[in-house]
Amino acid sequence: MNRREKLQQLACYTDAKTIRDAVVAAKRGSGEARVQLSATMAWVAYSCPDACPAVCDNISSAWLGSGPTPEVPRNQAEAAMPDSFWKAFWTVVDGHDEGYDAIEITVAVASLGEALHEDMGPISEQHALNHPGAAAAQIRDIPGYTDIEALAKCPTNSLGYALYRLVLDNGYDPEVLSRDEIQLNELPHVLHYLNARILQMHEVWHLAAGYRTTSSGEIAISGFQLAQFGHNYSSMFLAAVMAISTFKEPAGFGILMQIINEGWRHGREAPAMMDIEWEAEWNTPLEDIRQKYNIPHFQSVFPTDVLEQVDDAPFWRKAILMLKLLRFSLRLRQNPPVPQSQLAI
Repeated sequence: MNRREKLQQLACYTDAKTIRDAVVAAKRGSGEARVQLSATMAWVAYSCPDACPAVCDNISSAWLGSGPTPEVPRNQAEAAMPDSFWKAFWTVVDGHDEGYDAIEITVAVASLGEALHEDMGPISEQHALNHPGAAAAQIRDIPGYTDIEALAKCPTNSLGYALYRLVLDNGYDPEVLSRDEIQLNELPHVLHYLNARILQMHEVWHLAAGYRTTSSGEIAISGFQLAQFGHNYSSMFLAAVMAISTFKEPAGFGILMQIINEGWRHGREAPAMMDIEWEAEWNTPLEDIRQKYNIPHFQSVFPTDVLEQVDDAPFWRKAILMLKLLRFSLRLRQNPPVPQSQLAI
């Protein structure tokens, strides 16, 4: 049995002890443990979203050194993962060979939705209905589009103006992806609302919760959104990038897991962002919003552009960074992560 077949076999119910043991082994460099964790994440992302909170709490607590360790519930609703799904999944993983930018991997992962078993739709909807961070989706109409140009008239220190500059200066699509192109209107109301609102507010949450729009920031905010709303796309994205790292970039698996779990914990600790009327706060300064809603600022042990530094730095800076990351990996095997100040470049 090759490693891909092993991952597919392991993409099923996994108890808390197995998860925690896999984390310990992955920190020590075990390839088999990386396959186990990637398989477990694939299971919750593409088959059993109701198991996601317990699975991710156990991974996060074991990786970061503290936190809840609930038993993973049995007999949750599951969708089958047929051969046609796995073919699509490995196509996404193999696409890494040619390189993904942020939009390309987003589109690639979103395309996996078409390969999921038909049972996954109602299972995902029920999971969203039960998630405490998604209550607004049950009672609110599908949101309209944000008028970005109107935000230019907001005070210069406000959330609205910061969002305007973020979109304008970086050439972003205000909603990341077109709702129509990914056919959100074909989803049940709860999933339609959640996905539309997350696309609409993604950059707002970057600003309010303190996530930079770097590669590591996008990975971390996916962990945050998964914890906040049980967002199925976020779990699909994280499962895919974990598999890509496992099979294509194993040396970066520790960095990836640290970032994901920092975002997950942050999402568990922050108030429900879906419940905030963000349009009413366009004229409010960002720091006032954080204080009003008690939103903690995201913190990582890594520099916010750590992945860009690895790719783009001159050789001498890259060598220094790799030595520091090696030291981090060695510390992971026995101790909690080192403070960010020891990793800053």
